[in-house]
Amino acid sequence: MVFSKRNALVGFVALKALERMRARRRRRGRRALRAAGLVAIVALSIGAIAGVAAAIARRFRGAAADAEAAQPEPSREAVGEATAPANGRPSPEPTSAA
Repeated sequence: MVFSKRNALVGFVALKALERMRARRRRRGRRALRAAGLVAIVALSIGAIAGVAAAIARRFRGAAADAEAAQPEPSREAVGEATAPANGRPSPEPTSAA
């Protein structure tokens, strides 16, 4: 092979083209890894947020159930004169028959 400026230029351009192709492949690989990493981070973040939301909801549901259980059940028995009649009007005082 004869060394000339033309052959040197062709060889230089060919080497630069090969370097560019290799660099693109590396960049694509890095981009793919970066994209996969970001997708994984987003998925983990969504999972963590969902877990925290479920724990908060469970805690509030538990607090509401505890509050209901703590309230006494109203008694349905009629005891003494303290009970009101069904129609809501006070009953007349009993009169003594003499």
